[in-house]
Amino acid sequence: MNRRETTIDYPGGQVTALLDVPETPTMAYVLAHGAGAGKAHAFLETVATRLVARDVAVLRYNFPYMDAGRSRVDPVDVTTAVVQAAVAQMQVLVPGVPCFAGGKSFGGRMTSEAQSRGPMPGLRGLAFFGFPLHPPDKPGTTRAAHLANVHIPMLFLQGDRDEFAQLDLLNGVIATLPSATLVLEPDGDHSFAVRKKLTGKSASQVMDSLIDAWCNWAARVTSTAP
Repeated sequence: MNRRETTIDYPGGQVTALLDVPETPTMAYVLAHGAGAGKAHAFLETVATRLVARDVAVLRYNFPYMDAGRSRVDPVDVTTAVVQAAVAQMQVLVPGVPCFAGGKSFGGRMTSEAQSRGPMPGLRGLAFFGFPLHPPDKPGTTRAAHLANVHIPMLFLQGDRDEFAQLDLLNGVIATLPSATLVLEPDGDHSFAVRKKLTGKSASQVMDSLIDAWCNWAARVTSTAP
């Protein structure tokens, strides 16, 4: 695996990024972080490492507030501009392979917001690790309204006890999206933590399941014409 630090220029500034590339990449994934942790968070590190082992190049990047050490997230116009720039740059850095984008929680939602504002050229699909449908204890679906304007395949990887996505509400949203696939991790919370005594699964086995689901979905998407 080849890893290098890089930067992404977007209208109004520049953010830091990490690029991991396998020896022979067959796909690429632009991976955005959650609201409270940046590109080097352990969850993203594990996702990137395991996807690279499956010949998927991964570009992780910070949003501007994270690079600046602020806790308050950037305005949506800023975050979506960064997503668009990251997706465009990935296709320059790792050309000629199918490109996907998404992220953990907030990062996934900002990626779908960016796609809903206008299709990002060359993007084959969106994959979310824990889509944040609503804040905990405040169930609703307003955060999903923009998904109706996303017309490429979407993969929702979710824990079935995710406090940010009440399951009946999430199922209702998915039912309205003809290009969406939902894969549930039994007993998983928003961070995909499970109770081992209940499930018999370790954190590593949970991640195996998530990465298998990602790769199987991406293979199906790339087997059809763009």
